[in-house]
Amino acid sequence: MSYAFVFPGQGSQSVGMLNDLAQDNPIIEATFKEASSALGYDLWQIVSSGPAEKLNQTDITQPAILTASIAVLRVLASKTSLAPSYYAGHSLGEYTALVASGSLSLSAGVKLVEKRGKLMQEAVPSGQGAMAAILGLEDEKIIEICEQVAGIVEAVNFNSPGQVVIAGEKQAVDSSLIVFEKAGAKRVVPLAVSVPSHCSLMKNASKELRIELDKIDLSSSANPVIHNATVESYREQLAVKDALVKQLFKPVQWVKTIEKMKVNGVDQLFEIGPGKILMGLNRRIDRKMGMQTIYDVVTLAKAVEFLNNS
Repeated sequence: MSYAFVFPGQGSQSVGMLNDLAQDNPIIEATFKEASSALGYDLWQIVSSGPAEKLNQTDITQPAILTASIAVLRVLASKTSLAPSYYAGHSLGEYTALVASGSLSLSAGVKLVEKRGKLMQEAVPSGQGAMAAILGLEDEKIIEICEQVAGIVEAVNFNSPGQVVIAGEKQAVDSSLIVFEKAGAKRVVPLAVSVPSHCSLMKNASKELRIELDKIDLSSSANPVIHNATVESYREQLAVKDALVKQLFKPVQWVKTIEKMKVNGVDQLFEIGPGKILMGLNRRIDRKMGMQTIYDVVTLAKAVEFLNNS
């Protein structure tokens, strides 16, 4: 069996996530303590007790999800031997994948995504950007409509067949929704986000991110990380950093990421971290591929049993 670990992005967070796992697994709180030391505040307190408004701040959400995913991975590693063929993550999850692979330390990772969150928030004034999910249209049609609408609106997340997220200037996004509906979209769903991620409005933020990345040393990992924007894996530090810079203003190619894993022999995916958003996407990409989530006591036990008996 060849398997891969995939990690969720922003939107998977919730107050109280991992509380049940933490009761019998001190690794959870120890991992958050390590992250908190790097960040300079008690991240576990916010994650376990809230308030939700604070947890949902982009610069707190990003380190929170990254740390939660790594904490679950460490618990899994304490109960079974791990040998994934690939790592990948959706948007923010790409940074988690780099930490999981050993390319980036947890301390450096949480500080980097905290800064990333701040840069993203500062790139577009509040209320001037927007995102929306378009369901039931072909990718090419969505791209075509985006190009026809006045202003900046782009296809930014190719999440699964028939589900693409768009982002850009609020007025342009709002105008496009009417066009998508007329073109036959099954649903158009405005997203409750404050930052238009992965579109060209993030280019200035990407330049600042490059400065932060240049301060960090990345290690080569034996297990490849598939990057969102390029759907490639790299061993050279500069190439990894280039991919992270591009990811901020280029689309997340999640469908192609999962398809690449399949072509390279992966037949089982484990979504590690809070929630099960990727599970739903992955089932629509390839229902035949085995998939498990790991985010609580029950799902952890199932994954450990599966891996120990494989």
